[in-house]
Amino acid sequence: MPYVDGYVLPVPKKNLKAYTRMARLGEKMWRKHGALDYKECIGDDLKPGWGAQFPKMLKLKAGETVVFSYILYKSRAHRDLVNKRVMQDMAKKPKFKDMPFDMKRMLVGGFKVVAGQKF
Repeated sequence: MPYVDGYVLPVPKKNLKAYTRMARLGEKMWRKHGALDYKECIGDDLKPGWGAQFPKMLKLKAGETVVFSYILYKSRAHRDLVNKRVMQDMAKKPKFKDMPFDMKRMLVGGFKVVAGQKF
């Protein structure tokens, strides 16, 4: 069964360029180790007029926007293997000095895919 890791995080708009650079490196790393898909999406229509809205739920501060990201895998076991390989590979690389977002406010979770394209 396909599996997705999902992320929602507030990012200061002034840091979007740095975040995008980091996201592109992340995509290369996860795809290198077997992820089927990798998307980083910057908020555009964050007040659609219905439902709980991301800005309110994330308690966005002035000058921040929302980034929604996901990584697709063949299965949870495949996710665990890919993430293990990514973490091993990242341990060999230089670390980011300053993260372009507040990691304490990032939402993260793993999800079973129940509808959508078959892989």
